[in-house]
Amino acid sequence: MSSINNVYDVAARSMSSQMTRLNTIASNIANAGSVSTTQEGAFRAIRPVFEIDYANDAQESGLSTTSVADIVSLDREPAKVFRPDHPLANDDGFVYEAAVNVDEEMVEMTEASRQYQNTLEVVSTLRTLMARTVKMGQ
Repeated sequence: MSSINNVYDVAARSMSSQMTRLNTIASNIANAGSVSTTQEGAFRAIRPVFEIDYANDAQESGLSTTSVADIVSLDREPAKVFRPDHPLANDDGFVYEAAVNVDEEMVEMTEASRQYQNTLEVVSTLRTLMARTVKMGQ
C-alpha cells in the first residue's frame, strides 16, 4: 500500500512514470547506432517495468496509480554485421550493432508522450473545475 492521498498524487506518479519511460526511450534512440566488438558488449534496448500502487484506503477512495518498479534490458540479440573496415571490428571483421528498433522506439515515444499529456490535461481540467466551484460559493 502507498501514500496516495488525492488525484494530484495519482497524476504526479503517473507523469513521473511516463517521464522515466521517455528517458529510457531517449537512451535507446541515442544508442541505436552504436556498435561493439562483442555480442555481450552491444547495447540492448531498455524498458521500464510498471507496477500498480494502491492508496491505503483504495477500497473507499478507488485511488491507484503506477510507478516504475525496475528498468530491464530487452532480450534481443544484436545484429552481427561484417564491417572489416570498422575500428571496433573483431578479428573476423564483424561488429555487433545495438539491438534497438528505432521505429518501435518512435511508437513508444508517441504513446508515452500522449499518456503524459492526457494526465496533464486531467489535472488542468480538475484545477479549472475546482476554481469554478470556489467561485460559485462566493
